[in-house]
Amino acid sequence: MALLSRFSGKVPRHELSLAAARIKISHPRTVTMPIVANLIEKLEGISRKFQELGQRLSDPLVLSNAQERLRTAKERAEIEPIAQAYSHYQELLKKSDQATEIQSDPGTESELKELASAELAALGIEKADLEKKLMSLLLPRDPREDRNIFLEIRAGTGGDEAALFASELFRMYLKYAETMKWKSEIVTTSPTGIGGLKEIIVQIEGKGVYRRLRFESGVHRVQRVPVTEAGGRIHTSTVTVAVLPEAEEVDVQIDPKDLEIETKTASGPGGQSVNTTYSAVRITHFPTGIVISCQDERSQLKNKSKAMKILRSRLLELETEKQEAEIAQNRRSQVGTGERSEKIRTYNYPQNRVTDHRINLTLHRLDSVLNGELDPFIDALLNQDEERKLELMYQSEPMQHKGEAAR
Repeated sequence: MALLSRFSGKVPRHELSLAAARIKISHPRTVTMPIVANLIEKLEGISRKFQELGQRLSDPLVLSNAQERLRTAKERAEIEPIAQAYSHYQELLKKSDQATEIQSDPGTESELKELASAELAALGIEKADLEKKLMSLLLPRDPREDRNIFLEIRAGTGGDEAALFASELFRMYLKYAETMKWKSEIVTTSPTGIGGLKEIIVQIEGKGVYRRLRFESGVHRVQRVPVTEAGGRIHTSTVTVAVLPEAEEVDVQIDPKDLEIETKTASGPGGQSVNTTYSAVRITHFPTGIVISCQDERSQLKNKSKAMKILRSRLLELETEKQEAEIAQNRRSQVGTGERSEKIRTYNYPQNRVTDHRINLTLHRLDSVLNGELDPFIDALLNQDEERKLELMYQSEPMQHKGEAAR
């Protein structure tokens, strides 16, 4: 893009032609939202902070303190992508200024002006893409993104058919967790006699678990002919999925007086010790009416610990939903709300399709999706969520483009 800065005097026609060909725009592009004034100020501040942290890392006092050195290096690494992108953005602005100066100079030859116009157009596209990237980097980060989760799957309407599909969704998420190198552990389960699941709670641990799976909360609908249906009619059943970020004790304070903790012998298969020792735990939280039962561990202490973790996560979710409702009110979109009353996805067996109703995305590869290939849906949901946040950010800052502030 620095072709124009090297040209002086008469430019050979063949050199102009080759240069113009290299930067020719072959297709139209959508121009993204420009960076507004206060975002430039934020970027300038981040750039200065990045330089200051770099200088601190060469300070002997910081280098001699291992804890301070690690803290400074971590803080610098977190803002490095923004600082580097903004540095590139400033370079593009300078090149645009140079091209504009050549184009507006009355003494510039027409061929050189044409080349300047082509370069300005190409720089405009690159700048628009970089502006969008910078705004994405500036979006507030959900502090829960990297938290582990409790994945709750419950059979809804449809009886045995719903329970069977609940078990299939459980296997789907388990396979996806395996592809992501996440660790999964069943916390509690309630199976049916025909291989289905009335309910199952799974703890999933790993990097970015909540970020990738948070939009799976909601009602999943299945349309197919049940094995028990002699007439071959298609039935519709539903399964509810909830994704709860694991809460820390500091996130939710629970008064012991608000709890009733009961112990009993576990039910179901598992051997003599499961059915004869009082290892199963049932916790009732009086203020909310939430009841948690856990019996999969042989140890009463372990079952109680898991049940308390689930309770804290549910209470944190309730508080988060309350805050979102107060802040967003009618502006909330379906993506990101996690409302279980919403039908979010349909799995249609006769047509071999899966449709996500929030993003109007349909894939005709049901087997692959149930085998854990969820990335097309997850990536599309994440992209839509980011676009929505970018739009809200831009609408909240109705200021003119402040390109001059960065020059």
